[in-house]
Amino acid sequence: MTDVFGSSHKDVHEQVVFCADEQSGLRAIIAIHNTALGPALGGTRFYPYDSEQAALTDVLNLAKGMAYKNALAGLDHGGGKAVIIGDPAKDKSEALLRAYGRFVESLGGRYYTACDVGTYSEDMDVVARESRFVTGRTVAHGGAGDSSILTAYGVFQGMRASAELVYGTPSLRGRRVGVEGVGKVGHRLVELLREDGAEVVVCDVNPEAVERVRLRHPEVEVVADAAALTAADLDVFSPCALGGALDDTTVAALRARIVCGAANNQLAHAGVEKQLAERGILYAPDYVVNSGGVIQVSDEIGGFDMERARAKAAQIYDTTLKIFRIAADEGVPPAVAADRLAERRMSEVGRIRAIWLGQ
Repeated sequence: MTDVFGSSHKDVHEQVVFCADEQSGLRAIIAIHNTALGPALGGTRFYPYDSEQAALTDVLNLAKGMAYKNALAGLDHGGGKAVIIGDPAKDKSEALLRAYGRFVESLGGRYYTACDVGTYSEDMDVVARESRFVTGRTVAHGGAGDSSILTAYGVFQGMRASAELVYGTPSLRGRRVGVEGVGKVGHRLVELLREDGAEVVVCDVNPEAVERVRLRHPEVEVVADAAALTAADLDVFSPCALGGALDDTTVAALRARIVCGAANNQLAHAGVEKQLAERGILYAPDYVVNSGGVIQVSDEIGGFDMERARAKAAQIYDTTLKIFRIAADEGVPPAVAADRLAERRMSEVGRIRAIWLGQ
């Protein structure tokens, strides 16, 4: 059983809500890691988990990751996440999404939801019919639209910063980049990489996703699976599918000098970041470089402006370089440096809320 209360203060979650509606078939979990910087913000993942335990483990990890992501993105939001258990292709319905929206509303603004794997802006429009605390809606409904646009853009900025450190130039021109997963974010990242002159190799468990990329970019190379991709002759490996892509086996086989991708929770377990460092592989922490999406949807809460959101997402380049400098100065892997920087902001800014406003 997952330790909901955590074994250390870093893993303690403020609130975990189990949501069920028998008629619509809704089974969901909402996890709020902390609200030190403001109301929790994080997407809703709709996924056919093998068990409720697997769903709980995932949502707890994702919520914690959002707390750190929002902190380093400079947002006034804490970390939260939600998962809906089921196959979105079969189980998603108006009734289910609206039932879920009622549960989000019941939290009174402690948690703002948005899109994630298995959910789209159109789904958020439906959820918003029952809750005020929804972002990532369609442009037609006053929202920011597809958050994968700035997610991919932010990953690209993080990749540019990584190339600056390793190769002395922020350009990916002529570099061979392997993208694992070319779905909502991955296919947009391929576009940016090709525009910059990179050679791209891809894989995806969904043949339709691969075909979409090949139709637009027939020059892109396709390999059979993730194992073939990580073993390929790459300069950059970019995990853009589900989490846990970097395990002992993958790191041992990896030939790339840089890892920078959009997937959440890429490190399969504690210690992988040290293995990467020992092999001389530069790891751009996932929650730093993939924060463009949450920057986009958070901007929507106050009235969306794409240029403003894009300008903030462009700062991911500078933040990534800052983390690399801290890592070098303190003699720690970039993942550790990123955690320290995020925890410092949560502590320092969160402390200010102790100042009584007399209200």
